[in-house]
Amino acid sequence: MSHQITIADLVPHAGAMVLLDEVISYGAEHIHCRTQLQDLHQHPLAQSGVLPATALAELAGQAMAVHGSLIDSAARTPRAGQLVALARLELHIDAINQALMLDIHAQWLAGDERGTAYEFQVKNGDLLLAAGRATIMFSNQENR
Repeated sequence: MSHQITIADLVPHAGAMVLLDEVISYGAEHIHCRTQLQDLHQHPLAQSGVLPATALAELAGQAMAVHGSLIDSAARTPRAGQLVALARLELHIDAINQALMLDIHAQWLAGDERGTAYEFQVKNGDLLLAAGRATIMFSNQENR
């Protein structure tokens, strides 16, 4: 019996903190993920049914984690990293208070066993909601 790989298998998160629904496409240096925001009263990053725009950076971070897991053929478990910098962060909304389909795009810029950097965009259709550059550092004990 084969095991189908899920987003939860590719990120160092569990349960409700797995925020992405699917991978649309990916390659060596990019990934496109999608998630449907439904009941924001149940969303782990929302307060009183309102998701702050800054939470979109976490969605992008998870897309980056998924990308890292997909392109690292030696990975046995998702590699935990810590977001250490957000540069050029553009938030084109203050918050989300309704159901939306979000597309998350991340472009790998550089990286090694210590960390990685990506540019990202979060969109609803053609509408850009958030964009920026993220730097993630990996823990020394998790170097492969």
